[in-house]
Amino acid sequence: MMAYETILTETRGRVGIIRFNRPDRLNAWTVQLNAEVHDQIGQWNDDPSVGAIVLTGEGRGFMAGADLNDFADRVETDKEPGGEQMSTGSSGGYSTTGFIQRSKPTIAAVNGYAVGIGLTLILPCDVRIASTNALMSIRFVKMGLMPELGSTRLLAQLVGLGNASEMCLTGRMVPADEALRMGLVTAVTEPEDLLETAIAKAEEIAGNPGNAVMMIKELLRKNPMDADLEAVMERESIRDQIARRHPNHAEAVSAFLEKRDPNFDNG
Repeated sequence: MMAYETILTETRGRVGIIRFNRPDRLNAWTVQLNAEVHDQIGQWNDDPSVGAIVLTGEGRGFMAGADLNDFADRVETDKEPGGEQMSTGSSGGYSTTGFIQRSKPTIAAVNGYAVGIGLTLILPCDVRIASTNALMSIRFVKMGLMPELGSTRLLAQLVGLGNASEMCLTGRMVPADEALRMGLVTAVTEPEDLLETAIAKAEEIAGNPGNAVMMIKELLRKNPMDADLEAVMERESIRDQIARRHPNHAEAVSAFLEKRDPNFDNG
């Protein structure tokens, strides 16, 4: 098992919690932090006792961009022929978006600065909740770089093309109340209530049958960008037939008729 140095982890009930733990650097992204997050989420993906995951940061930042020390190393690497960009490969770029999208439901509890890769990290999460202290920026243009992690599509899906264009081209900070109006986050809480609010939402999701949750995540990943409505409905129909044959559907019906809480098989 990997020994973690840049994250803190715990479980509460059926919820796994990851805290980025580099508060002196506002939890700036590093290759090591990325590897540790991947490792822990991967373990929870294989653990039937965990049904949802919360990501948050220690201190004043959620994740304030990439660590400049790592960034400087990348600049030198990228100057070389065939140099690998930070936004690709297993070191933390594109693969992170797909990994989160295919993982168990993930709630981003944005406690402070979410800048650059910190902002793009929350986009593939299933739910985003911010504290009143949160400030968000897709800041790449300020560094002469391109938005990464599929953010030019994911951000536009959440806030609309007009808002996404303005955010990407200015790189400005967006406060929590504006992020809520845009649809970038679904709720804003006082700082002291943020984590408990996120955990409560995660528990609500984790209380549903895991097989149905993961198939719905798959549909939401594939269907919104598919222009063929017949293909969308076919995909839904196939997953619905699978869900109807799963014991969790029968258990849900029985629990409803018997006026009791369901006991789903999430193994």
